[in-house]
Amino acid sequence: MIPATINITAAQQVGDYALRLSFDDNTVQTVDFKTFLTRSRHPDIRAFLEPARFVAFRIEYGELVWGDYDLSFPVVDLYRNQLDRGVELEMIAA
Repeated sequence: MIPATINITAAQQVGDYALRLSFDDNTVQTVDFKTFLTRSRHPDIRAFLEPARFVAFRIEYGELVWGDYDLSFPVVDLYRNQLDRGVELEMIAA
């Protein structure tokens, strides 16, 4: 069962596009963003395939973000390790 409120407390890069995320309920999830980034058709999202841009993530208010929220994900999707939903919606919209 997913808690009503979930916050990311730590993020560590563990692969080219993979991050180990720690949540405030002691859950740890390794999320690989490569498939999401490579499947995206949007150039602003694909720009995060540039290694220097990808590693510039931070945790702000319990969320994982890049830039001025140039790239962010719902915390529940990261908690469940389910990034494909956004890619499927993008492909439908294209």
